Amino acid sequence: MYYILNKMKVVIFVTIKEVCEKYDITPDTLRYYERVGVIPEVSRTAGGIRNYSEADIKWVENAICMRSAGVPVEMIIEYVKLFMMGDSTFEARCNLLKEARAEVEAVKKKYDDELKRLTYKISKYEEAMKTGVLNWDDEAREECLKNE
Repeated sequence: MYYILNKMKVVIFVTIKEVCEKYDITPDTLRYYERVGVIPEVSRTAGGIRNYSEADIKWVENAICMRSAGVPVEMIIEYVKLFMMGDSTFEARCNLLKEARAEVEAVKKKYDDELKRLTYKISKYEEAMKTGVLNWDDEAREECLKNE
């Protein structure tokens, strides 16, 4: 980490190594994110070393958050492009985020449904451990799975 005094403002820059350590990601991932447009281009020193500013770090955090939520890389790239185009893209960005949310909600529903199935099966095995009999009650199974 190092500091530069720029027009009476201290600008803090961190290296790719420091960013990777802070967010537990690889340098290759960060370089990939920059190369494809998941994060905007990062400033560099005269020697070509990446200087991650506070703004760059926020973009990295955004990328990690969105990827962790399952948002496709292509959608994040489109979001960044729209952001760079300025305030005239508020509606387009909002719509893109709504689309991303819908995709994440669909995946979440799928996991919730699978969790119901697992919970049902576990309950049947716990009951079987007590009674010595494994009984797959079709009515209870249907109740468990009816919201799928």
